[in-house]
Amino acid sequence: MSLDALLETSPSLAETLRGARRAAESEAGVLILGEPGTGRSSLARALHDASPRAARALVEVDAAGIPTTLFESELFGYEPGAFTGAADSRPGRVAGAVGGSLLLDHVEEIPLAAQPKLLRLLSEGRYAPLGGEEVEADVRFLAVGADDLPARAARGAFREDLYYRLEVVTFRLPPLRQRREDLPRLIDFFLADLTERLGRPHLRLADSARTWMLEHSWPGNLREMRNVLERAMVLTDSGELDPVARETAEARPRSLAEVERDEIVKALAYTRGHQGKAAALLGISRKTLWDKRKRYGIP
Repeated sequence: MSLDALLETSPSLAETLRGARRAAESEAGVLILGEPGTGRSSLARALHDASPRAARALVEVDAAGIPTTLFESELFGYEPGAFTGAADSRPGRVAGAVGGSLLLDHVEEIPLAAQPKLLRLLSEGRYAPLGGEEVEADVRFLAVGADDLPARAARGAFREDLYYRLEVVTFRLPPLRQRREDLPRLIDFFLADLTERLGRPHLRLADSARTWMLEHSWPGNLREMRNVLERAMVLTDSGELDPVARETAEARPRSLAEVERDEIVKALAYTRGHQGKAAALLGISRKTLWDKRKRYGIP
């Protein structure tokens, strides 16, 4: 979604997005904080697309989806013999982002052991692949983090010097419960997008359902809103869309895949997008959760 589209659907963010447009034109690093599902990653991608680096790669790294023991090799790459089983060299995500932008999602999940190396890359534009020599890397950093990242840094759960390097320009995205004036446009945007994607152009939202959606607190933010509409759209067999009825009425037995997808969405909403906590709640590993999110298209 472009900055213009974000502004069209979220007029309450007008001041933030004006600042984002100015930031996009610079080379400064950007840190975007907020609750999961508020559109943080969408804003980061829009910043890259509006920047002078738009023609080059945007490489995304989800720190919550990479096992701690593999994080450094995944981010920085490695040379032959760097560790047992490293027979060949492999470039990391940083190398893929040279000339473009590196988006660090769930930055609060970056392992403490890897943070000094990332700090050097941020401050000096240099890094060393595991088992290799230092190289230069022209990369712009876009970071997405939890609302409490400053508090984590203050108590030592995240390197304070790295936090200050990341927060050159910082934007905070408020949750939907604080942006109620945006709800009508967001509902219409997701309806238009989903009806086109799913090939259901004649579906309309029931008046009672729209009233419910305008009054709902949306603890899962934009992610929850989209999932509610998509689920109702997939399951409805009439021309009128009523996600409330679909949530409450007796319906056909759902497939295990549908149940699993819904429970993952609920766990992520309950833990406010925290991958580790959601995985623990579901009784699976973080890697398994990440694989299932990719399989079901859960952002």
